[in-house]
Amino acid sequence: MADPAQEKSALFVATLTSFMGPFMISSVNVALPSIQKEFSVDAIQLSWIATSFMLAVAITLVPAGRIADIYGRKKVFASGLFFYTLASLFAGFSKTVEMLVFFRVMQGLGTAMFVSTGMAILTSIFPPQTRGRVIGIYVAAVYVGLSVGPFAGGILIQHIGWRSIFFVVFPFGAVSIYITLKYLKGEWADAKGEGLDVVGTILYAVSIPALVYGASILPDTNAAYLMAAGIVCFYAFIRRQLKVRHPIFEVRLFAENRLFTFSSLAALIHYSATFAITFLLSLYLQYIKGISPQGAGIILIAQPVMMAAFSPFAGRLSDRIEPRKIASSGMLITVCGLLLFAFIGKTTGNPYIVCVLAMLGFGFALFSSPNMNAIMGSVEKRLYGIASGAVATMRLLGQMISMTIAMVVFAIFIGHEEISPLNYDRFLTGVRISFLISAFMCSVGIFFSLFRGELRNEQAK
Repeated sequence: MADPAQEKSALFVATLTSFMGPFMISSVNVALPSIQKEFSVDAIQLSWIATSFMLAVAITLVPAGRIADIYGRKKVFASGLFFYTLASLFAGFSKTVEMLVFFRVMQGLGTAMFVSTGMAILTSIFPPQTRGRVIGIYVAAVYVGLSVGPFAGGILIQHIGWRSIFFVVFPFGAVSIYITLKYLKGEWADAKGEGLDVVGTILYAVSIPALVYGASILPDTNAAYLMAAGIVCFYAFIRRQLKVRHPIFEVRLFAENRLFTFSSLAALIHYSATFAITFLLSLYLQYIKGISPQGAGIILIAQPVMMAAFSPFAGRLSDRIEPRKIASSGMLITVCGLLLFAFIGKTTGNPYIVCVLAMLGFGFALFSSPNMNAIMGSVEKRLYGIASGAVATMRLLGQMISMTIAMVVFAIFIGHEEISPLNYDRFLTGVRISFLISAFMCSVGIFFSLFRGELRNEQAK
């Protein structure tokens, strides 16, 4: 029998934490110029403030999910919140950029711990017939965080300073820790007693940063060496996961569970096709259209607002209709939006951009919640932590792939030049080609989404 108080507490704390991560990511991006001014750092050092966080999350996600399945999801969730909250506080007191990067790494470790377990806890507590609605609320909170971050963060930075964006997270974290410890009764350790593959964890921890960092410095020649090393380590990791008795990641899920595999691949492709949209349009609006950063932010908010508004609806719908049908429709809408952006030019009107962004936001909402519902509903309880970590990993890798595509295209068409009126035409060509590549990728993703199989049939087995 479900405990209503526990359900409400779990939903509240999971939703709040799913808001905090994206809020921090988007607000820190706004703060970078202020941080650069205070510490007088170069562009490479500045980029590590954002990159270090992403790498820490990437390294920790899958192992954290496995550890949670063995020792208890509540323990890992609460520990992650503790690390994240303290790191946020100390980051605000950083005296050097090195200190700030260190605490950003700690934030990333904590984020990975509560992200990989938050969804698993919700899936453990809520019954299948209401799970889609809950996941929709959870996903909507992510988009609210992305929406609020640039605006709230911008106001805080302008009037109080960049350190305030780290301080403001502290009370949210403290409240989340209190509710978790007081009201969540249970540990949900469905893999209790099984071993932890330490060697596999190390291989994974080496391969992911090599791949992600290598991709981030393309087309530098060192990128090839790093990515090659990452591929070798990742291959060794996959081989080991197929042999060990208790793997940290169930590779067999991809070989034996088509619903899980195709849903995960659809997520990877969708994020790879869509994450760079804001990056590309932010540059387009400010350089080509001459709009201020604040004005660009007002236009760009159309997409996450639609995501936040319709994700709960899509989640509830996936409780009644097969998730693959709803998610595939969302991907199709996304393809159409990306194609419409592939034709933007110097005279494209702002209403056109807002409408297409709203269209993309609606498509993303239709895809994300049902796809998440399909992934979590396709595995047994003892694998919830691993599945949740896999989803987050797919999202992170997709985001990195999306940015890499955009940067490689710019490197081809613009090179190492600054964006200026002299190369606006080449810049626009790069933007259009990036959107065309993304549309093609998303079209391929529709195949995996549409032919993943039926969730209801999987749950009936």
